[in-house]
Amino acid sequence: MSRVPPERSVKARMTVAGALLASMLCALVALFVLDIPTARAGNDCDARPLAPARLADAAQTGLLVAAELDKRDAPVALVSRVGTDLSKHGLVYSHAGFAVRDHPDGRWTVVHMLSDCSAEGSGLYAEGLVNFFADDLVRQDARITWLRPKIAEQLARRLTMLEHDPLYTPRYNLIARPGSPDYQNSTAWVLEHIAAAASDRDTGSRAQAYRLAQAHGFVPDRIHIPYRKRIMGGLFAKNMSFTDHSIATRLSGDYPVITVRSILRWLGASGFAQQELERRMGVWSERPGPG
Repeated sequence: MSRVPPERSVKARMTVAGALLASMLCALVALFVLDIPTARAGNDCDARPLAPARLADAAQTGLLVAAELDKRDAPVALVSRVGTDLSKHGLVYSHAGFAVRDHPDGRWTVVHMLSDCSAEGSGLYAEGLVNFFADDLVRQDARITWLRPKIAEQLARRLTMLEHDPLYTPRYNLIARPGSPDYQNSTAWVLEHIAAAASDRDTGSRAQAYRLAQAHGFVPDRIHIPYRKRIMGGLFAKNMSFTDHSIATRLSGDYPVITVRSILRWLGASGFAQQELERRMGVWSERPGPG
């Protein structure tokens, strides 16, 4: 799909299961996806075919999540996934997006921000739940967070009108400084949209949205990246810019970062989250662990 305009478009990633899955599963998958080419890797940006078993796992997760979403009368929910193993930083979930019930691209379309695998570029994507869980993930765990009705309604409206999104910065940085006007990552985009939806005032800038999040008690996580490792390179991914942070931060190695965990913690503490459900190791729980 072409970008119109390039820096503000929402790109649809569509999928076809074809003969990769058992016939019954294919029929179910067809309800959520249309066409699956080579799946894009979760974080290393190497395009490679997704094994049939991995696609089947993604289809199962997508269908199970959709079934849980259908049980509640909510126009949108936050869905988190485990794309990268971040356990050494004490983190579980690496990415999150908004599952929109009545999206123009289909029921329970996930809208989220992703790196486009260029040096600094990103895009806003709209795709089915199966695609969302087919990005070469570390584990097929999932967490659903339902927001307070007023916030969810405002958010759903915003997410269907993203052609000109004032809360989106195309320049991508995996460790973007919270509140940075120069860079953004996928979790910052999520946080700022929730904060804007929770406000009674029109929020026309990222700076304003982040201040609103702070006013409601948001505190970013701190990720330690030793200075020597930064100098040696080979950290996480190529789309990282340390210069977005102060010299003092770079020397200390303790980087403030908006993580899925910090968003989930904030939603719980602020009362913005109405209910949560988590699927880990194939088991659903209404008492999720740390994110």
